[in-house]
Amino acid sequence: MFFENITAEVMLYYILYGVTGTASFIAAAYMLLRRGNAFAADVTPPVRLRRWAASFFVAAMLSHLWWLLFYNISGEVLSVAHIVTAVIDCTTLMTTIAGTLLAMLQDRKRPVWPVPVGMIPFAALGVAIIVFQSTQLMRIAIAYLLTAYLLFTIYMIYAVRQYGRWLCDNYADLENKRVWLSQVLIIGIMLLFILYTFDDRLMTVRYIMTTIELILFGLLLWRVETLPQLSDPPTTQTCDPPVAEDTDDTGEVQQEEPAPSAVPASGIDFSAVEQMLDKRCVATQLYLQHDLTLLQLAKALGSNRTYLSQYFSSQGTTYNAYINDLRIRHFISRYREVLSSNQPVTAQQLAKESGYRSYSTFSLAFKQRTGQSVTAWMRQTEGSE
Repeated sequence: MFFENITAEVMLYYILYGVTGTASFIAAAYMLLRRGNAFAADVTPPVRLRRWAASFFVAAMLSHLWWLLFYNISGEVLSVAHIVTAVIDCTTLMTTIAGTLLAMLQDRKRPVWPVPVGMIPFAALGVAIIVFQSTQLMRIAIAYLLTAYLLFTIYMIYAVRQYGRWLCDNYADLENKRVWLSQVLIIGIMLLFILYTFDDRLMTVRYIMTTIELILFGLLLWRVETLPQLSDPPTTQTCDPPVAEDTDDTGEVQQEEPAPSAVPASGIDFSAVEQMLDKRCVATQLYLQHDLTLLQLAKALGSNRTYLSQYFSSQGTTYNAYINDLRIRHFISRYREVLSSNQPVTAQQLAKESGYRSYSTFSLAFKQRTGQSVTAWMRQTEGSE
């Protein structure tokens, strides 16, 4: 019997391995079948991201299944079964990982097709390994795979930086919108699968890799479900009629072009923009509105997003920095008011009143703006009163 020759250590590993594969299947079923969000009821993740993440979890589940069958049936690394399994496994995992990562970046839709196309040489090397039974070709195939992972990692670092700049240019609130940690987690998953190709004999290493893999699957599921769909809800601010925007057949707002009369930012007179910001953002305290976007502010000014972006760029700042500066000033002003009147209030209450949903986000913005932590500044202010 098969199980009679298995040690307790190996049996425990098989159980952990099975739990990881089952967890990926449950995660895939959850994302494909459940319409509601079990992690954050008030968050609606992008549909495209959910589908790509589900496909990744399916690929991970199948990977666990056919590698388990392979090692228990054959185990020959130069066999047809091993090469075919490796090519299919690496191609599906690489494609679905890339699709998931790219779907997290909502500044624009980036194509995924270069990834499977880039795996064609890897598949060709697999065929050559089968024909020539060459371990040298196998090393070349592994080196090619590592190079492909490395190139994609470098691209993701660049893409995430672009996405971060886009967020700062368009959103005042970045809570749960940044995705750099997600990239670290998924790249960690890719590296774990690579490690399987280098050392599959040390049981301790197997335990560690499988455990980390299970944890990363859970973190990925949480990240997908807490990443909101970035859209611009209609503003309730009363203002002049906004500049019309083009829409596609689905009704989604398209990237607007500068007005025909617009000239390079260096030649635009932005004095009118400054006046309108003072009148319709500062004076009305519109900046205290949660999740205020650049598009909403542009509509409130009777302008458009492109023109307003050019204004902030000409001032050497971003939309996010501009709104946070107003909010921090509001917090400082309000804190001094309540301090002088001896009113009972907490920093958390004032942070929420100042436009922040999250106190941690406020604390970070405050330190960036003042160079001090909130607590240190409050103690200093109390001592000077």
